Amino acid sequence: MSFVKLTTSALALTAMAATTAAARDQVQVAGSSTVLPYASIVAEAFGENFDFPTPVVESGGSSAGLKRFCQGVGTEHTDVANASRSIREKEIKACAENGVTDIIEVRIGYDGIVFASQLDGPAYTAFTQSDIFNALAPKVMVDGALVDNPHTQWADFNADLPASDILAFIPGTKHGTREVFEEKVIAAGCEATGAMAAMMAAGMSEDDAEDACLEVRTDGRSVDIDGDYTETLASIDANSNAIGVFGLAFYENNTDKLKVATMAGVEPTTETIAEGEYPVSRPLFFYIKKAHIGVIPGLKEYAEFFVSDEIAGPDGPLAQYGLVSDPELSATQAAVSGEQVMGGGS
Repeated sequence: MSFVKLTTSALALTAMAATTAAARDQVQVAGSSTVLPYASIVAEAFGENFDFPTPVVESGGSSAGLKRFCQGVGTEHTDVANASRSIREKEIKACAENGVTDIIEVRIGYDGIVFASQLDGPAYTAFTQSDIFNALAPKVMVDGALVDNPHTQWADFNADLPASDILAFIPGTKHGTREVFEEKVIAAGCEATGAMAAMMAAGMSEDDAEDACLEVRTDGRSVDIDGDYTETLASIDANSNAIGVFGLAFYENNTDKLKVATMAGVEPTTETIAEGEYPVSRPLFFYIKKAHIGVIPGLKEYAEFFVSDEIAGPDGPLAQYGLVSDPELSATQAAVSGEQVMGGGS
């Protein structure tokens, strides 16, 4: 760590230590709606098993949680940000500009992004990334040419899919799920169908073509959901032909209402995600403000408890809820115990 970082942290710790007793004694967590149920389970168990207050866990999305996290050091700011994606460079920069220079990244395990529909609705059992792109992109390949998307039904471009109207409820842009959806589904489909190559052949730069590949149509067939998965579920309940994008754990806890689609012939399960077979999976994280350790009571203890074998291991309650245990969990435990910050320092 640099002298500037040490000085900033030292000043922050001194100021915080003088006001902690009057400020708060609960760990404050905000961020990803995907990580929310796991963090809530851990917070409740932590409050029951330790002599610290139960942490306060809020949702709002990965981007919103990291924005709050990066607003500054001090008891008026959150201690932990949950995220269903890794922190971005621009967020690290925003953190640093506000004095949040020492950040501990904690990977808690893995989750899959699944496509699910109403239990009594059409059966979507033959999805590929190309199908999702062909359904939702504003421009697609038809007879070798890149054209405005003419498709209104899934069977228009894949006879193995139902002849039902295209309607998809996808995560809004503030959710970490959206980024993984874009990169591992939409972008992959754009490349596989030849649309990206066609864009570049028409004169687009590679960067511009990559950006264009992530766009979705705006004619009402692709609908952003800014709330959590319960809002997506309500939308599916009201639209019998629709599909929605969910985290695996949410789907597994709503199998009485939803049926899941395969992706590239693979059904999403904890086993197929753990073995790397299911193509749309992602790591889940939380980020700790190191300057708050030792100042906010129970912060480090909460983090260590979260990634313990008893909680995040393959036989723990998080796995029972749908989290795919990290095969490198012991390394994460050591990093948390040693307070190892991003960039290799401690």
